[in-house]
Amino acid sequence: MMKKLFYPLLFLFVFGVSNAQKDFQGMAVYESKTSTADFKSRFEGNKEITPEIQKMIEERMKKMFEKTFFLNFDKSASIYKEEEKLDAPGQGQGGGMRMMSSFMGGGGTYYKNVKEKKYTVDKEFMGKEFLIKDSLTTYKWQMSSETRVIGGYNCFKATAVIPASKTDFRNFKPKKKEEAKEGEAKKEEKEKRTNFMDDFDLPKEITITAWYTPEIPVNQGPEGYWGLPGLILEVNDGKTVILCSKVVLNSKDKVEIKAPSNGKEISQKEYDETVTKKMQEMSEMNGGRGGFQMRGNR
Repeated sequence: MMKKLFYPLLFLFVFGVSNAQKDFQGMAVYESKTSTADFKSRFEGNKEITPEIQKMIEERMKKMFEKTFFLNFDKSASIYKEEEKLDAPGQGQGGGMRMMSSFMGGGGTYYKNVKEKKYTVDKEFMGKEFLIKDSLTTYKWQMSSETRVIGGYNCFKATAVIPASKTDFRNFKPKKKEEAKEGEAKKEEKEKRTNFMDDFDLPKEITITAWYTPEIPVNQGPEGYWGLPGLILEVNDGKTVILCSKVVLNSKDKVEIKAPSNGKEISQKEYDETVTKKMQEMSEMNGGRGGFQMRGNR
């Protein structure tokens, strides 16, 4: 009699667990902040910039460098998207500022499928829509026993070294004034600058520090980060900190987690080459002053 009851109960238990895993879904809110110290140093003390213009630049930089994102995830996939905000009257961004803002970790929906190790992200650049499809970055995480608590969750530390992206403006560091002056002297000999990167330093590699919690056993995280035995609640690359401020698990309101589909399909390498080429062209059009101009509205 016991055997006859055991197998049906076992089946119901396995079926229940399977369904629970299938229906499992969570949502995490992340606050992203990028240090603006390097960029502020470029215009501080500049007599040509009035206090009013400096204040406007600082407000716009804060808008670009401080953002809120939502990550909806299940056991195998996730979508990561910036919070939508309406600009106040007169506070819209100029074309150059909008383009620069798209390089700050935003831009459309970032879909990750950790089971297939693929990602898809839709981005708008220079009025054109692109659909980037590629393989997820394989992070060589170095696990640590160091712990801390984030939002009530016990987290463990992990680090990884990755190549710096040439199309993520958060990795750019303006050269020191002394270096810039030396560069100007050399450029005057050529009559005009032809490379927008002359005013910036870009590291070859950056070190990522992540904090993940095994208490939420999903292989997910913000942006393109993944590959740890638990949800990544914080990421720090030395300039940008992405910190989880809220987690909701198994809400009654389910979100459809699917890849975006609009835009010209392109690989990450092809997209990076397109952006770099366009930035170079804009630099040459501006007489070498770079592709991004801090201009007010007209």
